[in-house]
Amino acid sequence: MADMRFPQESSPRYLPIAEHGLIGDLRSVALVGSNGTIDWYCSPSFDSPSVFAMILDAERGGCFELAAAVPARTKQFYFPDTNVLITRFFTEDGVGEVQDFMPVTGDGLSAESDRHRLIRRVVCVRGTVPFRTRVAPRFNYGADPHTVRRLDGLVVFESPERSLALTSTVVLESDARDAWADFKLGEGETAVFALDQAGADVPPRGCPHMEAEHQFNTTVAYWRRWLHQSRYRGRWREMVHRSALTLKLLTYAPTGAIVAAPTTSLPEQLGGERNWDYRYVWVRDAAFAVYALLRLGFTGEAEAFMRFLTTHISPGCGDHSGPLQIMYGIDGRTDLPERELTHLEGHLGSAPVRVGNAAADQLQLDIYGALIDSIYLYDKWAQPISSGQWDDVCHLVDWVCDNWDQPDEGIWETRGGRRNYLYSRLMCWVAVERAIRLANRRGLPADLPRWRRSRDTVYRWIMDRGWSERRGAFVQHDESDVLDAAVLMMPLAKFIAPTDPKWLSTLDALTEDLVSDSLVYRYDPQASPDGLRGDEGTFSICSFWYVEAMVRAGRLDEARLAFEKMLTYANHLGLYAEEIGRTGEQQGNFPQAFTHLSLISAAFNLDRALG
Repeated sequence: MADMRFPQESSPRYLPIAEHGLIGDLRSVALVGSNGTIDWYCSPSFDSPSVFAMILDAERGGCFELAAAVPARTKQFYFPDTNVLITRFFTEDGVGEVQDFMPVTGDGLSAESDRHRLIRRVVCVRGTVPFRTRVAPRFNYGADPHTVRRLDGLVVFESPERSLALTSTVVLESDARDAWADFKLGEGETAVFALDQAGADVPPRGCPHMEAEHQFNTTVAYWRRWLHQSRYRGRWREMVHRSALTLKLLTYAPTGAIVAAPTTSLPEQLGGERNWDYRYVWVRDAAFAVYALLRLGFTGEAEAFMRFLTTHISPGCGDHSGPLQIMYGIDGRTDLPERELTHLEGHLGSAPVRVGNAAADQLQLDIYGALIDSIYLYDKWAQPISSGQWDDVCHLVDWVCDNWDQPDEGIWETRGGRRNYLYSRLMCWVAVERAIRLANRRGLPADLPRWRRSRDTVYRWIMDRGWSERRGAFVQHDESDVLDAAVLMMPLAKFIAPTDPKWLSTLDALTEDLVSDSLVYRYDPQASPDGLRGDEGTFSICSFWYVEAMVRAGRLDEARLAFEKMLTYANHLGLYAEEIGRTGEQQGNFPQAFTHLSLISAAFNLDRALG
């Protein structure tokens, strides 16, 4: 894919968000810049404190630099059909490349995976190329001191809570904090750097050339074997498969959890305060991801997520936020306290940097529809629901029948107070309607008369109080005429016929108010204050929902053009953040599971409609 550069979000000290690729081992990930620098890496898991966080603070965050030591053009691509990342350096005297990967074998649960190894293999493919590397870890988001010691040819970085061992096939120098090397490779020559967990129970070890070659080959084989399961054969295979590979990278293998994004506090607007920690399991996001993965034939991932739900997210006794939280830790924990890291300046100076997420305590009624819809689809396309899972579903549906009319914070997690959001009501309708379908199809016991009454009452509320005659559209909530892109889910959820006159009128109103060159804003924060300062970019999941809504309305030419335009906003590797700014730059945490799963769904349905 062609390189893209966004000078509007550039700085000598910071790469733009879009100028990164992603590698991972189904436990954690690293962001690798197009300049060869790893500037985000949490170890040993997604939500662990960072080791490298230069993307959030160029001075204090820490990084792993590895690049040509002379001026060079760079290009980045994935080794075909894998999550092995190649960064190439074109210099006056030769061409070199860095092959970055985190070894994965089997199901990602092997003893090798427990090492959380990160391998960087440098190859000179033509001529000669001088390289330079600097490894500068800054533990615990740059807050913990560390020491450096040499041990049998390794460099060991030790902090109070975490230790890492760096091995290299070139001679490394070091001081009290960092290690570095300058070296030159001739055509066909290779150097290897490996960063491993170290500790009393994980003794450090080297990584000679043959071992790096073996782990490269087994990792490539793993990703290709996994992707081979895909049933997608449509027009946009490269983008759909890259999205699937990205969703897999965002999966935590020990539990089957799927994180919303692997980063924290990448700004939705430079200089704004909309900086959030997304390294957790949003029930809504993960449920939609199950839909996308099932569509493609990845039933194992859906099964693992269902197992995570059964093990860690069974309904509790209920509190102010309902029997379910909106998000959980990757191990199922419920306590996710939010705090600010005031010692970090934020990406391009965009503070605050937050870890944890206070939205975990919000009431968001839509999650019940997303969750029960994913259970319904899993039962339909994969494995029948178990008796224990059905008991949990009944508990949840009974709660929804009692509580669907509560004001809540809504899908966008606003911090401006609770409202009667149409989208929340819509997904409550989905929760009850899918449970009724499931009970009828499987002959399962349920209070069907009560469920049907609640379903029909919610339907009438939406049609009566969610419709604005003045706007000729379904609106955000019942107290105003503000539009909200979340209502694009109405035909997708099969609540309303995609050619219903009221829906077509709504689609036209959304196009006029919230769409800009196929890009869709969530809502207008000036017209609908959300308790936060500043504006934001267009929301990429909404842009793909817009494509799908137009497909279902029969507007195929418009839908295909909008979809093709959206593909041009991906970065050079086919990755998307949460939002897209006014001049095309990626904004928000990166890459975003929500965006990639909606791309898969839009491509699948557009393909089917085009024939």
